[in-house]
Amino acid sequence: MIKLLVLNGPNLNMLGIREPSIYGYDTLDSINREIKEYADSLGVSCDFYQSNHEGDLVDKIQSVYTEYNGCVINAGAYTHYSYAIRDAISSVGKPFVEVHISDISAREDFRHKSVITEVCKKMIAGYGKEGYKMAVKTIVDILNG
Repeated sequence: MIKLLVLNGPNLNMLGIREPSIYGYDTLDSINREIKEYADSLGVSCDFYQSNHEGDLVDKIQSVYTEYNGCVINAGAYTHYSYAIRDAISSVGKPFVEVHISDISAREDFRHKSVITEVCKKMIAGYGKEGYKMAVKTIVDILNG
């Protein structure tokens, strides 16, 4: 069975409260439940993790090497400047798909650059919570050839 990690970075624990005009009213827990239902329908197992701390995210990314077949990652603001997260992703050798709820290319200038895109198989941005399901399917397709 394919086992994936869905990893969320800083402030994503505030979904449903934080800027609902951009991120919507769904909470991270409700989004994770929808992802789990979707993954279950594909015969895929998903674990979920969120942290506001860069080092915790790096540790969890490194765990993908031994515990998971791939990872869906929304690194939040770390997307734009964390070379530690970028290096952790590149060291693991498993497929990662980058997700953003909003279209980062249509937002503030500082959000246009992602330092992790080059080490991920794909970036999915601007599809809201559905982007997570798209990312799960992308990894499944990659793993199934």
